[in-house]
Amino acid sequence: MLNQELLLNQPELVQKALSKKGVNVSFDGFIEMRNQRVNLIQEIEAIRAKRNQLSKEIGVYKREKRDTENLFKEIENLKGSMTNQEEILKDIEDKINEFLLKLPNLPDEDLLAGDKEYNQVIYTHLEQPKFDFKVLDHVELATKLNIIDYERAAKISGKGTWIYSNIGARLEWALLNFFIDQHHKDQYEFMLMPHILNYQSGLTAGQFPKFEEDVFWLDGEDKQKFLLPTSETALINLHRNEILSENQLPRKYFSYSPCYRKEAGSYRSEERGMIRGYQFNKVEMIQFTKAEDSDKAFDEMLEKAKSLMNQLGLHYQVSKLAAGDVAFAMSRTFDIEVYLPSINIYKEVSSVSNSRDFQARRGLIRYRNSKGEIEYCHTLNGSGLATSRLVPAILEQYQQKDGSVKIPEVLVPYMGGLTEIR
Repeated sequence: MLNQELLLNQPELVQKALSKKGVNVSFDGFIEMRNQRVNLIQEIEAIRAKRNQLSKEIGVYKREKRDTENLFKEIENLKGSMTNQEEILKDIEDKINEFLLKLPNLPDEDLLAGDKEYNQVIYTHLEQPKFDFKVLDHVELATKLNIIDYERAAKISGKGTWIYSNIGARLEWALLNFFIDQHHKDQYEFMLMPHILNYQSGLTAGQFPKFEEDVFWLDGEDKQKFLLPTSETALINLHRNEILSENQLPRKYFSYSPCYRKEAGSYRSEERGMIRGYQFNKVEMIQFTKAEDSDKAFDEMLEKAKSLMNQLGLHYQVSKLAAGDVAFAMSRTFDIEVYLPSINIYKEVSSVSNSRDFQARRGLIRYRNSKGEIEYCHTLNGSGLATSRLVPAILEQYQQKDGSVKIPEVLVPYMGGLTEIR
């Protein structure tokens, strides 16, 4: 949620920033509602003061044995007037809140305006792999090696799903364990979060109300529960409605979870197989920091994600996203994109993002500074990493002429010493 004082005092600045995300908005109605709110609060306080004065007069009248009937009638009329004004105030505050919840976060000043066509590749690791044989895509490789079962998954669940079979399941689990060990080493706290979340969790994360249709809602008595689309949605709510102390920051967490999203793959070659599905596994990093530390935290999390990719020995690139390609709740995002040789394309395996105080304002995530003042935390998240595109990348980049696939050296200990899949 954006700072209301910023909207009131510098609306042109906010409009200019939001236009970089392709959002054009007028604040005239918001400013009018804010003025109405101030006037209503003053009126309610005046009515309350008058009631208090009359209540004192009743006491005086009773001691003097005077008739208090008219005073009681006046108090009753004031009560009705105040109730009416409070209802109008609540309606206006609800409308203000509704307006604010629909506004995306402001992009950082250094981001280019526009959509993904203005994303900038700022780093590349290794050269594109070269092969002296016909390259197979990950679907062919996985099927021939019997490590991913698409047909039975479709039978059991439907398209956009898959089953990790035998060594495929071991490879998936090896990746997850490798990531978990690395985050432990960097002193992030490991959390296993609930997979069923309440509406306020989605609201705090910035996914609701705009993206309510992108998640799987549960049927039944409670229609306000949904399956987590990423463990970030749960982790970011750990300190919702809390006031931390300054010496508790930064707080660093990570979690493993399946992710459930209404975005199964299309028939395009770049989304075949495991590239996009309803359910996939991911390890997610989160930090809660002070404002002055959030840029440093962003750089740290990006380097952590890059380190995981470096150790896997994969060719990838890092893209700085243009403002229009940055998510609703984020101020900046860098994507780590792994290369798939079969289609000569890069696919995101990690997004590292800074929300600044946007999520913290929505979820009242605060801390008390050394002066005793209450400030909003900054929140950051980063995938560390998502596996559903890593497995295809490993299969394609590490494939051999005889159809086998080498296992990245860093994963061999997690595979019981197995060095290749054949």
